[in-house]
Amino acid sequence: MQLTDILDEPFRSSDYFRQALTHRSAGAHNNERLEYLGDALLGFFIAEWLFHRYTGHPEGDLTRLRAHLVRNDTLAEIAREWDLGRHMSLGPGELKSGGAQQSSILAVALEALIAAMYLSQGLEPARKLVMDLYSTRLERMPSVDELKDAKTKLQELLQSRGLDVPRYVLQEQVRKSGDELFTVECIVQGCREQFVVTGKSRRLAEQDAAQLALAYVSGQES
Repeated sequence: MQLTDILDEPFRSSDYFRQALTHRSAGAHNNERLEYLGDALLGFFIAEWLFHRYTGHPEGDLTRLRAHLVRNDTLAEIAREWDLGRHMSLGPGELKSGGAQQSSILAVALEALIAAMYLSQGLEPARKLVMDLYSTRLERMPSVDELKDAKTKLQELLQSRGLDVPRYVLQEQVRKSGDELFTVECIVQGCREQFVVTGKSRRLAEQDAAQLALAYVSGQES
């Protein structure tokens, strides 16, 4: 897929288009301000689509689905699918280090592109651009349950069985070879099993400990 498939020549020749794809390393006339506006526009368009598509779902479900669609990893994936990096203007250092395929740079550029379309042609063309960019993802949306992390799934399972929410206790925090390591235990009411995990961040360790507990508790009789 190419940008030429969804962007007309006048827009691709515009100053807005060039600015949207100019990284800050390439000069002062870059895409950072456009990214600010594009982030808000993208959030609005996706929220609006979800609101009309998932009419029977509560706010929490819509929030989780939106977060999945607008996170940086998703933006970078879409940018790569549309070969956005090929059109980027980067400074020599970023160019040499492969910045045209760096996720954070691509995510910023994609949001800036949405803002550029809005400023150049208006709200409806910007909405259409987002729908075109996201077309395959909107056709194959994951379920809300698939997007829940291990901590959320574990908490919901325990509450469905009348148990307290799990507790996460930081047992140790050490630095080894420049890396900080966190050892966390997930404590489940009435369970003698220990679910202890060490990770490079407390958040990741808690998620992994929750995953262990979830696997164990799911296999037990309610």
